[in-house]
Amino acid sequence: MEMFDNLAKAAKDFFVETDETAAPATPTGTGAVPFPAAGPGTAGAFAPPAVTQAEQRHLDHIAGLLAGNGKDFAAFTKMVKSMAAAGMSGPLLYQTAFNAFAAINGSTVPGLLTSANEFEAALAADRDRVLARHREKMGEAPAAAGAAPSAISQLTAQEKQLAADLAALTQQLQAKQQQLIQTQQQLAQERQKTQAALASYELAQSSALAELQAHHKAAEAFLLTTGR
Repeated sequence: MEMFDNLAKAAKDFFVETDETAAPATPTGTGAVPFPAAGPGTAGAFAPPAVTQAEQRHLDHIAGLLAGNGKDFAAFTKMVKSMAAAGMSGPLLYQTAFNAFAAINGSTVPGLLTSANEFEAALAADRDRVLARHREKMGEAPAAAGAAPSAISQLTAQEKQLAADLAALTQQLQAKQQQLIQTQQQLAQERQKTQAALASYELAQSSALAELQAHHKAAEAFLLTTGR
């Protein structure tokens, strides 16, 4: 009896009208959508992969895509989750949820499954649009006509320009370094030549001075001795 009470409560909670203008509830945990436990007729492959905590703006965006009109597959999944919380699972869960859902909305299985395909197509199309915009932002694809380039595209262009400027400056630096080496070599050669010239002058000057002093002493000695 407790299960039937829970099912009654789940159905009541599902069919109570909610304020559509209210902000969507903030998901807890990892942000993954709760999924009923796999029953005998449910393959484990239907379980969604584990995800990290998504940003609230992304959760709100996806919730908007899955809002529906209350008579589609998105509304049916709410019924399924309500009954799953009450303890049901497997084929009985989906059959009971569909019976209750069809009794209110007059839904058919083909129509419900078509609605599911439409929601999946909407999610896939939205993902393609987001991925295309992501490629534009990453600079992997050209921006749409009239659209401003993304921050990454602008920074990438700036990076290329700075790299080109740096390469040009590096070439100039290498040229200046080569000029510096050549100038230093020429300076060393000129210093050697100047030092050699000074040494040659010193040799000539000292030789001439020595010779002059020798003649000076000789003349002084001989001329003063003879009295002339």
